[in-house]
Amino acid sequence: MKPVRVGENVVIGENVTFGENVVVGHNVIIYDGVQIGDGVMVQDNAVIGKQPARAKNSILPDVKKLPPTIIGAGTTIGTSSIIYANAELGEDVFVADLATIRERVTIGEKTIVGRGVAVENDCKVGQKCKLETNCYITAYSELGDFVFVAPYVVTTNDNYLARSTERYDHFKGVTIKDGGRIGANATILPGKVIHEDGTVAAASVVTKDVEAETIVVGSPAKSLRKVPESQLLRNQ
Repeated sequence: MKPVRVGENVVIGENVTFGENVVVGHNVIIYDGVQIGDGVMVQDNAVIGKQPARAKNSILPDVKKLPPTIIGAGTTIGTSSIIYANAELGEDVFVADLATIRERVTIGEKTIVGRGVAVENDCKVGQKCKLETNCYITAYSELGDFVFVAPYVVTTNDNYLARSTERYDHFKGVTIKDGGRIGANATILPGKVIHEDGTVAAASVVTKDVEAETIVVGSPAKSLRKVPESQLLRNQ
């Protein structure tokens, strides 16, 4: 094991690998096989590599054991955060306190996952994104690079509100393409696409796809105007 500083009451499973200059806080649990890169900081009470528990009426596949978690170099895992098995975090990711990153999720390098954020299973998040405090990224979603999601944004994947079994064939998360931005308290309905540099105003409800470089506002959200040229990702 290469140099690693470990706090008190830490549980480390079998075949865990550490890079150099890793710091692990107090009361941390790291499950079997987790790979932790150089310069990673794991703060108090974090859990890494947790195998998911499946509810009896869950639609998720019954997987007996998932592959280990991978944490890229330079990443910070905040206090009381939970990173599930088969999640992969790129280099220099910042996961704030109380965040949850579920199984089969990938997070690109230099992305910020804010306090209390939940990224559900089977999501892909690109590089240099910002997921702000308490936003919710629903299962089966895909976010491109440089995506901004403001506090308390809600994304959804179920048009049937969990009654008819017909819904099982229609689950679909949201897609936010490169440079997409979502304002605080907005709601994005299942399967909707925010195209490149599309922008959703605060408290809007997105019921249709958002065109590239367009600002939408309202409930239901409607086109307001084009995103100013100075604000487009290609001009930064």
